[in-house]
Amino acid sequence: MDKRKVKGSVLTVIGFILSPLSWWNDLLVNIPIAYLFGLLVSLISKKLFLPGVILGYWITNIAGLMLMHHGIEGIVSKRKYTKKALIQDIIISILYSLIIVVLIKLGLVRFPSEYFN
Repeated sequence: MDKRKVKGSVLTVIGFILSPLSWWNDLLVNIPIAYLFGLLVSLISKKLFLPGVILGYWITNIAGLMLMHHGIEGIVSKRKYTKKALIQDIIISILYSLIIVVLIKLGLVRFPSEYFN
């Protein structure tokens, strides 16, 4: 197996773990990363927690789809990641982000200190 295919395979696996294509990744990977990102952003202001979680979630999903796409392209061809694919990845991430907003608004995902009040 050549170096390009190994690199493509590694990127594809990491991308799949981060992407919205696996049923388990949000609970085990993306939401915890987005939550931590929200916590870091909330150090600036507590009001930034929700936007930080949303941004963190977008970043994980977009990065996952882009890594997966880039990895597969690296395995099967030498084509570049297109603007159309990027736009599609962003739209999918926005839709999944709406789900996270609903979870936060319903109180299922909260700021840590709110769990103890």
